[in-house]
Amino acid sequence: MTTKHFYETFHPDHYDLFIDVNREKKTIAGTSTITGEVIEDTVLINQKYMEVSSVKCDGVEVPFTVSDKDEAIKIDLGKKGSVKIEIVYTAPLTDTMMGIYPSYYMIDGVKKQIIGTQFETTAARQAFPCVDEPEAKATFSLALKYDEHEGETTLANMPEIKVENGVHYFEKSVKMSSYLVAFAFGELQSKLTKTKDGVEVGVFATKAHQAKELDFAVDIAKRAIEFYEDFYQTKYPLPHSWQLALPDFSAGAMENWGLITYREAAVLLDPDNATVEQKSYVATVIAHELAHQWFGDLVTMRWWDDLWLNESFANMMEYVSIDALEPDWQIWDNAYQISEVPAALKRDATDGVQSVHVQVEHPADIDSLFDGAIVYAKGSRMLVMVRALLGDDALRKGLKYYFDQHKYSNATGDDLWNALSTVTDLDIGKIMHTWLDQPGYPVVNAHVDENGHLILQQKQFFIGEGKEVGRTWAIPINANFKAPQIMTQTELDLGDYKQLRAEAGHALRLNVGNSSHFIVNYDEKLMADIMANLEQLTTVDQLQLLQDLGLLAEGGQISYAEIVPLLPKFATSKSYIVINALFNTARELRKFTKPGSNEEQNLKAFYNLLSEKQIARLGWQSNNDVGDDSLIRPLALSAGLYAENAQVIEGGHQIFANNKNDLVKIAASIRPYVLVNEVKNYRKQDLVDHLINEYQVAVDPYYKADLLAAITASQDITDINKIVADFKNADVIKPQDLRSWYFNILANAKGQQAAWDWLRKEWSWLEKTVGGDMEFTTYITVTARIFHTANRLQEFTEFFEPKINQPGLGREIQMDTKVIATRVNLVEQQQSAVNKAIKTVLS
Repeated sequence: MTTKHFYETFHPDHYDLFIDVNREKKTIAGTSTITGEVIEDTVLINQKYMEVSSVKCDGVEVPFTVSDKDEAIKIDLGKKGSVKIEIVYTAPLTDTMMGIYPSYYMIDGVKKQIIGTQFETTAARQAFPCVDEPEAKATFSLALKYDEHEGETTLANMPEIKVENGVHYFEKSVKMSSYLVAFAFGELQSKLTKTKDGVEVGVFATKAHQAKELDFAVDIAKRAIEFYEDFYQTKYPLPHSWQLALPDFSAGAMENWGLITYREAAVLLDPDNATVEQKSYVATVIAHELAHQWFGDLVTMRWWDDLWLNESFANMMEYVSIDALEPDWQIWDNAYQISEVPAALKRDATDGVQSVHVQVEHPADIDSLFDGAIVYAKGSRMLVMVRALLGDDALRKGLKYYFDQHKYSNATGDDLWNALSTVTDLDIGKIMHTWLDQPGYPVVNAHVDENGHLILQQKQFFIGEGKEVGRTWAIPINANFKAPQIMTQTELDLGDYKQLRAEAGHALRLNVGNSSHFIVNYDEKLMADIMANLEQLTTVDQLQLLQDLGLLAEGGQISYAEIVPLLPKFATSKSYIVINALFNTARELRKFTKPGSNEEQNLKAFYNLLSEKQIARLGWQSNNDVGDDSLIRPLALSAGLYAENAQVIEGGHQIFANNKNDLVKIAASIRPYVLVNEVKNYRKQDLVDHLINEYQVAVDPYYKADLLAAITASQDITDINKIVADFKNADVIKPQDLRSWYFNILANAKGQQAAWDWLRKEWSWLEKTVGGDMEFTTYITVTARIFHTANRLQEFTEFFEPKINQPGLGREIQMDTKVIATRVNLVEQQQSAVNKAIKTVLS
């Protein structure tokens, strides 16, 4: 691929697009007419999978060549200046969930389809010839034709002006990047409302869903837009904001300007049977995409190396907005601290991880940038640190300046720091470059030296082997005692420990609130002081203690054996985030046991010890939950099932029996555990077949996820083989859901071999089916999440090493090989001590 950006040859200004989609023949035919400025004699326009029949410049046919390798149409114009280029083309309608593609669904036993689009990162060029680069912003006038029948709805970024001779014409768009263009059509239902400023807000879905499933999203979307208009002090720039649920969608959602597309599970829910977690998930996804309407759409990164500008920011703002709209959900603690934070800390500790800001050119490598743990989670942690340093008033002023300077245009990371530096004396850019341009993060070792001084030392933290290259960070250390705001030195002497302790009046701690991206390793003296006053710590502080100890154990700086005796101290907490951290840590202990061994029986007994009091207190269901009870219950039940707690097993079976004719009605918070329990402990001959049939006709995406969890928990090899045989059958398992099925079977000790064999045998089919999108590499990631034996490491390496030079796969293969190797070594080193520690606690 040439590293020349096509924008260097031609600056588009406006597109007149005519696109004719034929669903029956699975073809697209169209004309892309581009008005713009020629910069070089040879103009480069992107195309992919296209047959180009003619190219005209200012009405005159001109010679051109099509290069599939460079995804280009090369047009020799021999002149510069303003021109109008008209390209006539045809292209296939694919089933890869990229470009223009069909989504399939069933209604009353009939298979139907909706056509939707997914153009990020480089798939607009599959739909129409364009300069498919973020910097090439232009206006778009869309004319859309398709094999239409009565009762269909047609949507696009902008409102429809008219329909003439079966062609739908839409208003001219504002200036935007090609990857944000979107349209869709099919038989849809909708719920509409207006913001107080008159922006029309709508949620659209297939008619297979109940109308009430759209209510929650339309309310959140309306309120989120109003919140952002106020927070950004910048009006929403389009007449409408459509949210469209697509039955087939490879990512979670996509921020197309004015027409946001979603997986059904990310936007629809049954308000009468949804958990707080499901509501907060849907709300944060919607809020994330709407944050992008300003940050990403109105102002767009100049090139993909600054993708974090879009994603990190939207990732922070989804929590800022939902915390303001639904304060009772405590979204920062109950979602951000238990999902984004640990994901970032774990991934970012492996040597070879990408930095948040990373140079990139090849389209497949651009797709591989979408690392949820780094560009989203770590990047948002960087911005959370900036928010804490600036405060909201200054942040909002800085953002308003940023939008005013760059709207309808492009920006780089430094443009953001320059905007924020107008509202503070801190050199924000200097601080942030230490975080964004370097991979990894520090562990701060806190110890009292022989002179009685408290010493802090920062050093890069690695899980597994890591090359120490002397990186340092500007760390906001957030101490709960007298200490500097930012630590830039490798070592810091904070003075006499006893005096600091006396002045503070409590155990000394760093990174209070867990908002900075580092972990702390306290020496014995400091740790004993913290543990002696455990109940005085906030729930976030307790979660952080478990989080940091777990990471230090993963990194071999302490042993999991040291953590085991501490876990029961947290077991009776009434805080969801503490219990969540407790069982996350306990789950890590499973890798030290073999299925069916005495050690595994001891671990199950240990799980029982950790969960039995919560189970006795909460049971399977209750009408008088208080505080976090409804969130803790599923965690305790899940632990109780692993522990083979007879009371839990029998109770779950009873609920299944009472609801066996209408399983969807079981309370959503306990439903997955009821179903899993039934499959694992009460499997009858046709149970799994029955649940697979139920899965195929179910419409509620959360119920489908629960059925998936249950089906893949089967301990019967016949069931497992039958499930694996359906991996390629899109009528049973949609390609968008396949990774979840594969991962669950792989994680099931009885199914691991079958799933792993399937992946190796069907890799080329998989590449053909989902290889065009950013989910593809995650099949490697989720495989590495499960493997922990030397044998599996060898098999993994033998299979993936030959693919290491393939664009988009190289970094993931290197990283994940390291992840498995690290785990294999960790098990070898700590296994006997960990199992001994578990036995000791039980005795």
